[in-house]
Amino acid sequence: MKAIDNDLLKKFEFKNHGHALEILTEAYPIEWQEIQWCLRNLKITREDLTTPGGNESSIPKKFDDELYPHGWREIRITGDMIVKMYPRQNAQRRGRFADKPFDEKIIEGYIDGHNIDFLKNKVAFDLEWNSKDQTFDRDLLAMRTYFDCGLVDVGVIVTRSEELNDIFDELNIKAKYGASTTWMGKLEYRLRSRRNGGCPILAIGIKKACVEGYELC
Repeated sequence: MKAIDNDLLKKFEFKNHGHALEILTEAYPIEWQEIQWCLRNLKITREDLTTPGGNESSIPKKFDDELYPHGWREIRITGDMIVKMYPRQNAQRRGRFADKPFDEKIIEGYIDGHNIDFLKNKVAFDLEWNSKDQTFDRDLLAMRTYFDCGLVDVGVIVTRSEELNDIFDELNIKAKYGASTTWMGKLEYRLRSRRNGGCPILAIGIKKACVEGYELC
């Protein structure tokens, strides 16, 4: 991938869906530069892997420390739907409607409860380190909702690469990072089945080279 430096390709795998990478590089170069800076600075220790905490472990906090100073913020949106009903102007002419509605209804909470870990301008960014894999459904629904509302143009989701299982085996912590938790395999098939709707998604998998002691693997 020409848009990604070789040092990052050694540390992460990238899956480009819906031309997400092209959108990031061409339309949001500053945001993409900040994301790359965050990835480049990611260093995971063995203690990070073995300490309990799931998705609230020290690893998500590393992303907070890198992205928040650049203006990225966790965002939750809600929205009501206003439905307007316009009458036909007269009984003889079909397809012509009055300028003012004869009735309006508000559907409260039509959009609600969709949050994204980080948002800046129209770039959404989520990290799923070690949650139940159904969390990806929530993330993709949130991103497609933001996209449909015109609030984002592209999404980025970072999770674990499958090759980290080798380290988990070595540290005897494989049970902590089970097959039904968030990793690239669980995200990829959801993206292939278009659960992101029309929202372009760049999926990024954390590889061994991000872990202390495996930089040269």
